[in-house]
Amino acid sequence: MARFDLSGKTLVIVGGTTGLGLSAARAFVEHGARVVVVGRNVDSVSAAQQTLGASALAMSADAVDPQTAVQAIKMAVNQFGGFHGLYHVAGGSGRKFGDGSLHELTDEGWRATMDLNLTSLVYSNRAAVREFLAQGRGGTILNLGSVLGWSPSPQHFSTHAYAAAKSAIIGLTKSIAAAYAPQNIRCNVLAPGLVETPMAQRAARDEKILTFIKTKQPLDGGRIGRAKDLDAAAVYFMSDDSRFTTGQVLAVDGGWCVSEGQFGSEASD
Repeated sequence: MARFDLSGKTLVIVGGTTGLGLSAARAFVEHGARVVVVGRNVDSVSAAQQTLGASALAMSADAVDPQTAVQAIKMAVNQFGGFHGLYHVAGGSGRKFGDGSLHELTDEGWRATMDLNLTSLVYSNRAAVREFLAQGRGGTILNLGSVLGWSPSPQHFSTHAYAAAKSAIIGLTKSIAAAYAPQNIRCNVLAPGLVETPMAQRAARDEKILTFIKTKQPLDGGRIGRAKDLDAAAVYFMSDDSRFTTGQVLAVDGGWCVSEGQFGSEASD
């Protein structure tokens, strides 16, 4: 029997036009799904549409707008005839807004980081649950978290609003899973370590962090993760093979959470 078959499913990926979301979208299409991907950047949206082809629709919108996920789900239903799963990937570093260690965290940095990473996810998850309840046949939600939500790295990744948001995603996801399990709505978290994406360019170019990662993420030679490293897990959670799994957090982190990591005494910016 084929595993992780997505044939006949229509999936929405909020934050699906670059990085982890786009990689997952490719994998979903390869496994038989049709997808609606949402991104902010018009050029990225256009490129994603060309990359994914006729099995996808790409939409330009801001995930922090409460109507974005509603519109994406409506597009999935109207254009592809259904809605079976949501993968919320949208989020990112709030460093440029003023996120940092608590004593340096600005009010703007807190609000912007929480909106980007948590508020947007609340909106998308709410829209998905409402649609699943209206359909009366269940569905699946996968939220992108981070190992920083429970496994901090104070020297190299000291952004406390980001860590708070990613930790809150776990609590919210478990609450959703508990509340809606009787309606056959599943909700889980996929938590990467350091992955090379557009958001991670600061870290990916920092030699001290790269040295640190060799022992902090020691699998496969000690490296930064690649977007495709998370694809199989994402496909699993979107498929009926995960029908008996909800409220779980899966770390795909190269060993981050079980490794001490070695670094020098000088902190990285």
